[in-house]
Amino acid sequence: MTELKNDRYLRALLRQPVDMTPVWMMRQAGRYLPEYKATRAEAGDFMSLCRNAELACEVTLQPLRRYPLDAAILFSDILTIPDAMGLGLSFGAGEGPRFARPVTCKADVDRIPVPDPEDELRYVMDAVRTIRRELKGDVPLIGFSGSPWTLATYMVEGSGSKAFTVIKKMMYTEPQTLHALLEKLAQSVILYLNAQIRAGAQSVMIFDTWGGVLTGQDYQQFSLDYMHKIVDGLLRENDGRRVPVTLFTKGGGQWLEAMAATGCDALGLDWSTDIADARRRVGDKVALQGNMDPSVLYAPAARIEQEVAAILAGFGHGEGHVFNLGHGIHQDIPPEHPGAFVDAVHRLSVPYHR
Repeated sequence: MTELKNDRYLRALLRQPVDMTPVWMMRQAGRYLPEYKATRAEAGDFMSLCRNAELACEVTLQPLRRYPLDAAILFSDILTIPDAMGLGLSFGAGEGPRFARPVTCKADVDRIPVPDPEDELRYVMDAVRTIRRELKGDVPLIGFSGSPWTLATYMVEGSGSKAFTVIKKMMYTEPQTLHALLEKLAQSVILYLNAQIRAGAQSVMIFDTWGGVLTGQDYQQFSLDYMHKIVDGLLRENDGRRVPVTLFTKGGGQWLEAMAATGCDALGLDWSTDIADARRRVGDKVALQGNMDPSVLYAPAARIEQEVAAILAGFGHGEGHVFNLGHGIHQDIPPEHPGAFVDAVHRLSVPYHR
């Protein structure tokens, strides 16, 4: 077993005792840090940064040099799998992702391959191995993937979307085509996350960014069922340790019980869900991660501390809370504000673990 100097993040996910509530931030390696902007400029563009193991390691470690965070998260993108499927991913300047060859029909689904994570996605595994080496056991490393539904939205829409009309048209008129795509994506995510675990990821997270745009019935059928399949297919122990799995559906607070029934270890919460209510509903089954509105980080330190205190009080005493933002940190947050946030979580959480 690899010795960890700080394992409170892994312990909290497994609802084991900790001395204080662990904290990390979604998108903690990113554009709010001047050092990240400098490294990205050195790489040339976003995907070149992702594909360079040394630079991906560098930006993964940058927030840990500034703040006493309790976990590192692999620097990568949720669209690596669709990119490896040959859809022609690009990121325009100031724009979101685009696919040159979106999925439009069953023949397109049949054509796309299930990528080999140690071949087409070897650069991700090389980044995981490099980061684990450079972390030197200081904190655990989180691996991740997008959910099949979320990946499919980009692949079918061809880019980001607000109304999701193209994929919903497929869902309602050609459900068998969408199910075939989601099945292929679920297989790909299982292989991808297991390869990350073997390469050194000590916990994995599935980001279902767009599950919240579905009705309850469609969420179960087109999103959650495939995440459940992934949870069932994952390695749950490696290097002598349990590998915790976290599911996060943005806008999914109404489905927490069904999400907890997948066998995952933890659920991510966005800021629209009350954490006290979430704990009443599922807290004895899974750990909870979240859930401060990222925009609170625009506020002065005293206001940030007030919000941290309210969320800690909402969760209450006992184990099973990983403090996080309800989604990714915004790119124009002053870099000193996350420092106040992390300090407040650690300092104010101690009494809840006595």
